[in-house]
Amino acid sequence: MAIAEVLSSGAIVRPDYLEMLQRVERLHRHLLDVVKDELDREGMGDLTSVQALLLFNIGDAVLTAGELRTRGHYLGSNVSYNLKKLVDLGYIDQNRSEDDRRTVQIALTDKGDAVRSLLVGLFARQSAALGPSGGLEENKVEATNLALGRLERFWTDHIRFRL
Repeated sequence: MAIAEVLSSGAIVRPDYLEMLQRVERLHRHLLDVVKDELDREGMGDLTSVQALLLFNIGDAVLTAGELRTRGHYLGSNVSYNLKKLVDLGYIDQNRSEDDRRTVQIALTDKGDAVRSLLVGLFARQSAALGPSGGLEENKVEATNLALGRLERFWTDHIRFRL
């Protein structure tokens, strides 16, 4: 077992926690790289991986930028900038809400849905290969999701309750 790291402040940090933080950060970057590679293979160089994942997460829904932000996936300015780009590129339609004219609703165009379908295919191929190629059988994926869910809750509580 690795020895705990002692910071200059005297605080002791568990090495397994530091490793987990680094892995979460690296995994996010790798996901973006995997998505960008798929986009490049399909000749979709006009999209960033963040924009493609945004399209994937919008899916079949009709929602507002605020609803995307509250789902917790994106920062405010990041959403606004990327949505504007996606509208300009023809991947998203935006319309004023009939109920509240101040609200703009967004939905995928056929072009945006094609990107979403591309990512669905990518993720389907990857999920099928997790066991045979990745050594991650279903029970390990479930255990990982459970642990990551607990970490998410821990961090959410840390922010909410100022732990």
